[in-house]
Amino acid sequence: MPAIERWPDILKADLETKRERLRQALDESGVPLPADRDLEDQLPRVFAFSDFVADSCIRDPLLLSQLWSSGDLRQPPASGALREQLKSVLQDTNDIRDLAARLRRFRRRELVRIAWRDLMGSADLAATTSDLSDLAEACLDQALGWLYGRQCAEQGTPTAADGTPMGLVVLALGKLGARELNFSSDIDLIFAFPGEGETRGADRSVEHGEFFSRLCRQLIHVIGHPGGEGFVFRVDLRLRPFGDNGPLALSFDAMERYYQEQGRDWERYAWIKARAVAGDEHAGQALLKRLHPFVYRRYLDFGAFESLRAMKHMIAQEVARRGMQQNI
Repeated sequence: MPAIERWPDILKADLETKRERLRQALDESGVPLPADRDLEDQLPRVFAFSDFVADSCIRDPLLLSQLWSSGDLRQPPASGALREQLKSVLQDTNDIRDLAARLRRFRRRELVRIAWRDLMGSADLAATTSDLSDLAEACLDQALGWLYGRQCAEQGTPTAADGTPMGLVVLALGKLGARELNFSSDIDLIFAFPGEGETRGADRSVEHGEFFSRLCRQLIHVIGHPGGEGFVFRVDLRLRPFGDNGPLALSFDAMERYYQEQGRDWERYAWIKARAVAGDEHAGQALLKRLHPFVYRRYLDFGAFESLRAMKHMIAQEVARRGMQQNI
């Protein structure tokens, strides 16, 4: 990258404005910036090319100080580390509003970390999209765990016929399912639960469908509702059975029946990327196995090929309509 002296004047002026804002924020907060030559070298590049990172660090100088001092900007987290870190962050959460606020702060910290490493060339495209996917999964899983525990205390625990507790399965399709999430992606989700029944252990039991539908609504609100720091992730549920008109969560039997009787070709292709990403992931694997015959047909006929051609034609028409032929 060229030296700052060779940057365009407009870029140098913007960088100097950001630096001055950072100096003021550091003075007002009393947070010292680590005295490190590497940080001094990297800061101009990152601030120049990401308003989000610059604004986040200026808004919260402690965020920058902690990220650098921890070494998180120099190396990727170990496998599973994000879930453990977020679990610790949420440990003494008081209520849903507090839960959402902590999730948003954690998301901002991690987005700054991921963007910084991306801009500095410390992480390639695959590592960046993988990190973003891990972040979404951690937020979904830990938020769901907190909400599930609270709701079980109020309404009892969903229980299988053999007495084992039953959890919600969160399946991701699209970019999150493929672990290709980018900085602006929404997350395509489908919710399911292993079987019908009633909760146990509370003064008033409720049917599993009611329990899990309420749980899904709360999870969607916590993850997708904008607050003081924006949303955690935008949630898209339109790929679920029956689309916007369908229930938020279906039992495994109901979901299998839907795809056997009404599943369309585009749904078959959408499920190719499906993964269990939060909740009872073991049960999620069992559901994916049950739906395997729908997703991967044993035999292909001319109708299947014609369906692919028609879908490709529709995509090409939509791309042309939006003038996005050169948009990769």
